Amino acid sequence: MTDSLQKNELLAQAARAQAAQIVQSLAAALTQRGWMMTSAESCTGGLIAGACTELAGSSHWFERGFVTYSNAAKTELLGIPAALIATHGAVSEPVARAMAEGALAHAHAQLSVAVTGVAGPSGGSADKPVGTVWLGWCVAGRTHTECQHFAGDRAAVRAQTVAHALARLLELLPPA
Repeated sequence: MTDSLQKNELLAQAARAQAAQIVQSLAAALTQRGWMMTSAESCTGGLIAGACTELAGSSHWFERGFVTYSNAAKTELLGIPAALIATHGAVSEPVARAMAEGALAHAHAQLSVAVTGVAGPSGGSADKPVGTVWLGWCVAGRTHTECQHFAGDRAAVRAQTVAHALARLLELLPPA
């Protein structure tokens, strides 16, 4: 195995292990509050929902996940105006914000997480290189967004996105 492949696999493994630990804490925090969460995913293709539902009993705190990989899915399932995507691009702050808000509006949940990005190996540009991910969260009536640039191959970018999205969601929870 080449050094690059080993590095990518280690990045992905570490991120998956981190996500599994975060899900345990998130489950406890949401169960304590009696809250449900939802996810809207593009570049991760359902990995956030998968990480959450890997834990037994997740139906007590995970309500639903939207895999909105195409722009049409973002519009049809989350209510994002096609003009917003056309103006800013699918990988942008306005779209991440709209995904988080749209997921919450189309679910029976108190909080949401959304991700849209360029996982690679192709699809990047000078403005949005591979590894660029916009994330959005709706928690306690407020929407938060941020852009991250993750290293590694497709699997590493996606795994790091899941871990970061869930870790930040946990940080944004108000005190119980």
